[in-house]
Amino acid sequence: MSDHTEPSAGPLPAFLGNGLSFLKRQHRDWKITVLRTSLDKLAYQMVFPYLSIYIVALGATGTQLGIVNGIGMVIAGLCGPFTGWFIDRIGPKKIYLIGIGFLAVSYLTYGLAQSWEVTIIAMIGYWLGYSTSIHSCSTICGNCLVNRDRATGMLICETVAAGLLGMAGPMLATWLVTLYGGVNTAGIRPLFFSGLLITIGTFVIVLTQLSEQKWVTAGSQRPDLLKDISLVLKGGRHLKKWLVIGAISQLPLGLVFPFTQVFAYQIKGANELVLGAMVTGSALASILFAIPLGRLADRIGRKSVLYIAIPLFWISNLILIWATSTAFLVIAGILQGFYFIGAPVVAAIERELVPPEQMGRWVGINRFFKMVLSAIMALSAGVIWDRIGPQYIFILFVGIDLLIRLPLLISIPETLHGHFKPGAEGDSSD
Repeated sequence: MSDHTEPSAGPLPAFLGNGLSFLKRQHRDWKITVLRTSLDKLAYQMVFPYLSIYIVALGATGTQLGIVNGIGMVIAGLCGPFTGWFIDRIGPKKIYLIGIGFLAVSYLTYGLAQSWEVTIIAMIGYWLGYSTSIHSCSTICGNCLVNRDRATGMLICETVAAGLLGMAGPMLATWLVTLYGGVNTAGIRPLFFSGLLITIGTFVIVLTQLSEQKWVTAGSQRPDLLKDISLVLKGGRHLKKWLVIGAISQLPLGLVFPFTQVFAYQIKGANELVLGAMVTGSALASILFAIPLGRLADRIGRKSVLYIAIPLFWISNLILIWATSTAFLVIAGILQGFYFIGAPVVAAIERELVPPEQMGRWVGINRFFKMVLSAIMALSAGVIWDRIGPQYIFILFVGIDLLIRLPLLISIPETLHGHFKPGAEGDSSD
């Protein structure tokens, strides 16, 4: 044995070394989006545990809560293809700033609202802002990250960095709600003004730090909205399948999450500490599992990781329904975190189905179908809550996911190693 053999590095130094290497090779614009997404997550995670409870406290029924969410989603969905077209033509920065501006208006309107009807305006502002800003962010992530880093990078952006501040958000919110009088309109209202201040900060960051980079094809033809959008959909039948897969993937935003905290509070008797712990647990799961599952997705494939994350989210819904103690509610919250791990992996597949110059339009087309379906299901969920039973909302999602999305996901090719070629039918991959 040689006397000069170097000792092997331990797992922690190797992990840190790989992490630093990953970050160094990434585009600066991606790092700016990670920072902005993290701060946005802090603001939203402060509000999220109490948002639906706040709207109900202002006088809304379950059906009216569904209406509030549904109207905002429909309007945001209708704007999606136009937003994507503009991003492809003028670049994402200006659209990004418009989206953040809508979010600021939303938080301000929520904070000033004295009736549930006013929250319709706030929710429209939120969904327009969320949809537009995440559209710009997704285009940047999709085009700045290469295949071998895409799932990991998107998971870092959506879960790890955001998850760290996402854990702090519910804890800070619990303190503020308790300080201002508990789970009621007076106790919840200060959260929206906190969100407003953070959102203004993110506007300044994007305005001063993000580049003006565009991904427009050199010598591109004169702009034609309908022709440009139809050109994207000519990429093959797998793109059309993906419109269904992507739409169902986002259903929890309209069908599950707006009702989870109200269900825990009204049906299961959770207090502000338990509500905060559920959201904190979700963020903790993201922090612990996002990077390992992201690296796995970048090595063995996106779909394999989704086959792990999707059933765990189903289980979280079932535990929520059958919870007999606060411990089970917290466990349900922890397992909900696997939705936020699976969603960026779904987004990684979506970004790999089209070339960079079509990314904005493709994301916009998907956004339209996602938001419209989510709006329809949000309205349906409100009726189900009032007329049939709250638990059936969560059962409905699990059934749709199991019977429709999963079979379609199995039927499309893996995108990691280029088995799917953008612009081709890809029929041989079936």
